[in-house]
Amino acid sequence: MTPLSRAIASLALTAFLTVLPAPAQVNVVQTVASGVYFHEGDIGRHGHCNNGWIVFKDYVLVVDANFPSGAQVILPKIKALTDKPIKFAFDTHHHGDHAYGNQVMHEAGATIVGHAGVLAEMKKYETNYFTGKQPGRWEDAAKGRKDVAASRLRPPDVLFEQKLAFDDGTHRVELLHFGVAHTHGDGWAWLPKERIVFTGDACVNGPYNYVGDGNIHEWIKTLDKVIALKPLKVCPAHGPQGGPEVLANQQHYFKSLLAEVKKLKDAGKTAAEVQAAADTIKETLRKDERIAIYIGQFINMQVEKAWTELGGAAFPAKKQAQVEPVRLMGKTLVATGN
Repeated sequence: MTPLSRAIASLALTAFLTVLPAPAQVNVVQTVASGVYFHEGDIGRHGHCNNGWIVFKDYVLVVDANFPSGAQVILPKIKALTDKPIKFAFDTHHHGDHAYGNQVMHEAGATIVGHAGVLAEMKKYETNYFTGKQPGRWEDAAKGRKDVAASRLRPPDVLFEQKLAFDDGTHRVELLHFGVAHTHGDGWAWLPKERIVFTGDACVNGPYNYVGDGNIHEWIKTLDKVIALKPLKVCPAHGPQGGPEVLANQQHYFKSLLAEVKKLKDAGKTAAEVQAAADTIKETLRKDERIAIYIGQFINMQVEKAWTELGGAAFPAKKQAQVEPVRLMGKTLVATGN
């Protein structure tokens, strides 16, 4: 991976595609249940993830710290609903649009909580913070985001391995880890009384599946475990909230993607031939109404990830002139290969 393509991959975690108009439900506080709220972030214009928060008797637990600017969007909205202090912010995983707002949340009074894998992944990718050596993802993001440049990285303060519960007799929130999915440190916030799950990027509702830090085969297995909880309401990390069909459709998309790529593997195709077939795979998947919404500019990366997990070689690097510019964070960049 070249320095430029590494930077693009890093920014792609947080910028997601092109600048798009915000749907009507974006930046609107939605009541999911009594004391439980969902806020769909403006990913198209600001790269913000979705947030949730639960108002306990004495404090508030926030799901995802977002980017620094995303945290600053939701903090006044939380304070407008309750005078209870924000005591905890839960990082569903280590990516910038979920954890780079940790410092902002900390300054607002929150202890940052995450699965042990969040810290492990930060140590892997945030090389400058932990080693003082080469720039990591934070530094890449700061080049295009003033909010990141003006803040600083803060790892979680409290870690858990499998489960951490918050319970005041009225609300119970279980922070759970079921295995590898979008990353190796995905956490889920499960409310068993209300049967609500906040998913992080392990489940999205739109063309936002970044697969670079996870494993598609394991992701499908992890989704099985969450589906087995039988949630009634699903609050994804990007896109609108919905019912259990959001989890089912997310899983169906990956199963369908793997099936299409496996056909090419079984047919003896080369990496270059599979790379060339990405558009055909995209159009095949688009015909399935359940999963058409998941198809976007990440499709080539998803096809390559599925291919390499099935034992195929990495796709050959494309010449610069053959690659269409990708617009991220208001800048037009050209990748030189995955």
